Amino acid sequence: MGSFLTDILDWSEAWAPLIPLTIWVRHREQPGYLRPVVLYIWIAFVVDFGIDFIWKCRTHISPPFNSNNYLYNIHSLVRFYLFALFFIRLNQPFLTRLKRILPWLFGLFVVLNFTLSEHFFDYYNLSSRLMALEAGLLLFYCLQYYFYKVKEDQEMAINQPDFWVVTGLGIYVAINFFIFLLYNELSTYDIIFAVGIWTVHNLSYILLQLFLAKALYESTRRKH
Repeated sequence: MGSFLTDILDWSEAWAPLIPLTIWVRHREQPGYLRPVVLYIWIAFVVDFGIDFIWKCRTHISPPFNSNNYLYNIHSLVRFYLFALFFIRLNQPFLTRLKRILPWLFGLFVVLNFTLSEHFFDYYNLSSRLMALEAGLLLFYCLQYYFYKVKEDQEMAINQPDFWVVTGLGIYVAINFFIFLLYNELSTYDIIFAVGIWTVHNLSYILLQLFLAKALYESTRRKH
C-alpha cells in the first residue's frame, strides 16, 4: 500500500491537472480573464506528463534525452507568463504599469541568464534561479491583488473565481519559493532530502489544481 501511494504521489504532476480539466470539459465557456488559466492547465498537463514519464523511464532512455530538467524550465516560463496575463486581464487599476512591465523584465532576465550563466537544457540541474524568481514575482502579483481588494474595500467573496485562482497560486508559490531557490544545492549535498522535500512541492501542486478547479466551477455557477 505504501509503495502504491508513493507511486500515486510521484505521478501527481501528471494527473493533478486532470482535476480542473474535468470541470472545464463540462463547462467550456469561461470568462476571458480565466482563459490564460485554462491554457496553463492544458500545457501543464502535457509538460508534466513528459516530466514524470522521463523520470520514471529514465533508465530505458539514452542520454541526454533522459533528463527532464528543461521541461521544468519550460513549465516555469509558461506558468509565469500565463498567470501574469491572468492578473493583467483582471483589469484592477492598481500598479497597472508595473504589472505590465514585469513580464518584459522577466523575459530580459531569462535571455541574459541562459545566455551568460546557465544552460536551458542543463542535463544535471533545473534552473533554481529561474523558478525562484518566477515564484517570487507571482507572489507579488498575488499580494497586490489582495492589497487592492483591501485598499478599495472590495469584498473577497469565496464565490469569486479570481479569489480561488489567486489563493491557490499564492499558497503554491509561497510554499515553493525556498524549495525552488535551494533545490540544486540540496540535491548536490543531500539528494535523499531533496527528493523528499519535492514531495512538499507535489502536495502543494495538487492543492493548486484543486483551487483552479474550484475557480472554474464557481465561474459556471455565477452564470446561473
